[in-house]
Amino acid sequence: MHLHNLTRCFPLGLILLAATTSFLLPLDRTEDVSRKGNRSEENMSKVSELKAGLMYLDADFFNDSEVLDMAEGAKEFNVPMFRVNRKLVASVDGGLHNPSVLVFNPSWDNNEASHEHEKFKYPSLPDLKRPSKEDDIAFMTVLELATLIKTKQITSRELTDIFLRRLKKYNHVLEAVITFTEDLAYSQAKKADDLLEKGVYLGPLHGIPYGLKDIIAVPGYKTTWGSKTFKDQYLGIEAWVYKRLKSSGAVLLAKLVSGSLAYDDIWFGGRTRNPWNIEEFSTGSSAGPAASTSAGLVPFAIGSETAGSLTYPAARCGITCLRPTFGTVGRSGVMSISESLDKLGPFCRSAMDCAIVIDAIRGKDPDDLSSRHIFLDDPFSIDISNLTVGYLEDAEMEIVDVLKSKGVKVVPFKLNYTVESVQAILNFTMDVDMLAHFDHWQRSGEDRQYEAQDQWPEELRRARLIPAVDYLQAQRARGKLIREVRESFTVDAFIGNATDWELVCLGNLVGMPIVVVPTGFKSIKNPPEGGTRRRTTITTGIYAPPDRDHIALSLAMAYQSVTDHHKQHPPIDDLGPNDKLPIPSNTT
Repeated sequence: MHLHNLTRCFPLGLILLAATTSFLLPLDRTEDVSRKGNRSEENMSKVSELKAGLMYLDADFFNDSEVLDMAEGAKEFNVPMFRVNRKLVASVDGGLHNPSVLVFNPSWDNNEASHEHEKFKYPSLPDLKRPSKEDDIAFMTVLELATLIKTKQITSRELTDIFLRRLKKYNHVLEAVITFTEDLAYSQAKKADDLLEKGVYLGPLHGIPYGLKDIIAVPGYKTTWGSKTFKDQYLGIEAWVYKRLKSSGAVLLAKLVSGSLAYDDIWFGGRTRNPWNIEEFSTGSSAGPAASTSAGLVPFAIGSETAGSLTYPAARCGITCLRPTFGTVGRSGVMSISESLDKLGPFCRSAMDCAIVIDAIRGKDPDDLSSRHIFLDDPFSIDISNLTVGYLEDAEMEIVDVLKSKGVKVVPFKLNYTVESVQAILNFTMDVDMLAHFDHWQRSGEDRQYEAQDQWPEELRRARLIPAVDYLQAQRARGKLIREVRESFTVDAFIGNATDWELVCLGNLVGMPIVVVPTGFKSIKNPPEGGTRRRTTITTGIYAPPDRDHIALSLAMAYQSVTDHHKQHPPIDDLGPNDKLPIPSNTT
């Protein structure tokens, strides 16, 4: 039966309640059903319809009398309370307010600092000189740009000019920008330059331009969530992660594309492309941040992940990315999908840059109950020769061999767990949580205007049929998975495919960090005659236990210290003699 037929015979609210709230009603299962044999034909028809609905909740085991009692109890008690609660907390979409008191803590050893952490000790680059070409400057790392600013070889204003020019030049091809924040950028750049003239240096992000995924609120600018429903939305709030970056002296250039409501790379203005192969799309909802960083349009950008939206676009666009331990970065002022899965993390040129950015944005957000002061060792000071690193069957062996050559003990590895429903647990958790945050959106019918009907609209309609009891059973299964993964995690870190869906789901359910690193390139399928510079990127993931982000970062830095895959420039406008730029679906 299709969903719309099901709802005709059984109101959706009652479907959910039938499986989740029957314990509220006084039932006598020894009741002699024949005693109620005088029920009208109308009641018997109603029972038949209700039982048909219960089949879709795997709860069609009640007798006729019980079903009628359940329906009456739901009508008199549950539905009115649903409406009261929705009015209190669900009249505004996005999950920005009234967070759940059920808080997920992924830590395996309660590794939380009691106060603000000490900053990492970054290496210095005393002999670095400013390149003569703008393109070379555009692909410098954050640490290199920071050195140029600190030594006054370049100003923040000059960097802002360079990167805004590049964003405007290539955005018509990549479709990566939703809103330019040009006035704000020049104001922040001037402040950074003025402070430096007074001898005040705020650290390695001082004066460095960057971009934010457009689910992150910035006062005075639209926060569209990539959706036509919300494309004119001004929130009037300041996300915690933006506050952290502002206090570090960073310069916001643009609100970058989020796939609509943080689902994949389709948004209200088009679809974001992969700079390494612009016939492809960048995949994942952090599409704009990934593509912009890969193309040298920003030195770094902040994206988010619930289930693959950092790792997938990083892999597709061939850049380095850190998906940190859940709870590392505060999320107040950020559109919420799932309060126990959502994470913010950086796209960068290198693992070293990822360490610099995460050091600036980590910490306890007073308005995000899941955020913590997590104690991390300094990844720049770790002796990797003391580490044992496993590698899965699908690991890129080049990185295994490089780490082995640098003194790391590498061993074959496999995560062992008995939970077979990992992917379903992720979907149950994500979809029900998302529906709670966009309940009004669905009830008002605005979901029918969504950019891709086979994405959120379809998933969230199905989520209406997930009973509360089975959502909680999924969380119990999630707990079992976490315990088994912890017992099986007998190495300091492991190397594996960054985009294997089972591993993506598992990593997000457990809350573990991963650093995605480029490891090479291969030819595209069916290249044009005469050749092309377009390439398919090869990447891998370095996974660590929760609260051990520094281990993954230190291993990634060690690998990148002797390889140059992460230093390559994508061929955005130099494809080949017979290779043409695609016509964009829209121009922003």
